Amino acid sequence: MQWTHIPIMAREIADFLLTDPNGVYLDGTLGLGGHSAYFLTRLNAQAKIVGLDKDEHALEMAKARVNDGRLVAFHKSYTQAREVLSQLNLSGVQGALFDLGLSSYQLDDPSRGFSILHNGPLDMRFDTDQQLSAADIVNSWGLDDLVRILTDFGEEPRAQQIALAIMRRRKEAPLRTTEDLKLAVEQVYGPKRGKTHPATQTFQALRIACNKELDCVGQLISTLDDIIVAGGRVAILTFHSLEDRLVKLNFKDKARSGGWKLLTKHALSPAYDEIKNNRRSRSAKLRVIERIQL
Repeated sequence: MQWTHIPIMAREIADFLLTDPNGVYLDGTLGLGGHSAYFLTRLNAQAKIVGLDKDEHALEMAKARVNDGRLVAFHKSYTQAREVLSQLNLSGVQGALFDLGLSSYQLDDPSRGFSILHNGPLDMRFDTDQQLSAADIVNSWGLDDLVRILTDFGEEPRAQQIALAIMRRRKEAPLRTTEDLKLAVEQVYGPKRGKTHPATQTFQALRIACNKELDCVGQLISTLDDIIVAGGRVAILTFHSLEDRLVKLNFKDKARSGGWKLLTKHALSPAYDEIKNNRRSRSAKLRVIERIQL
């Protein structure tokens, strides 16, 4: 199957990041390679992009799609960027992008279990080599832990009721599919009303917990001093309030330290025309910071 992917805010991100057309840049969430492909159209032959992704299937598709020797790709998490750059004998990069959203490929492939719209195994792992899946969480975690992740990661107002509904259903049979999880939530909310399914926040919470997403963002920000050269810039795209708040607060702390400068006082959103042409961009928030001294 041919997967489509439209890189979000590619021009705006490139305008911020690509300060040196001969530089080395990091695409910490390569996905299907959309951002990197666009960046390469604006970089010289001497430039290089180091691409990382935990999703091995997406990584292979990205390499085939971009098909450019200036892209060097690794099946690694962005939390391992320092080790990858050391392996390449690079002391740092001039710019780095971290797009924290799901790719269209991940959402539209039923076998990955990310989407409410497609019935498939309740998986949700970015890296299919890891053991813990969303099914493991809903079928084995205790009530308190389920309530905690639904509250903290999904901001779900009926977390206790949904956790109890999950536990009742798993006594009858394990929840194995996305449809099983939807039905558990619908026991609390009833069927879908309006544009947003009532299980949306539950799916978000499980995905974040399964992939330890907020922990990874925290680790990422803590490594920026080790991977960005003086004058280098970092752009982070987020797609829900938890990640945006985490990036916002950490960027402000870095700016107060004196070694970094905020280039976006407030988060930037896609232009109206982009949202019109790509509905999945509507929740995107972009924040950019520059390292001003080592």
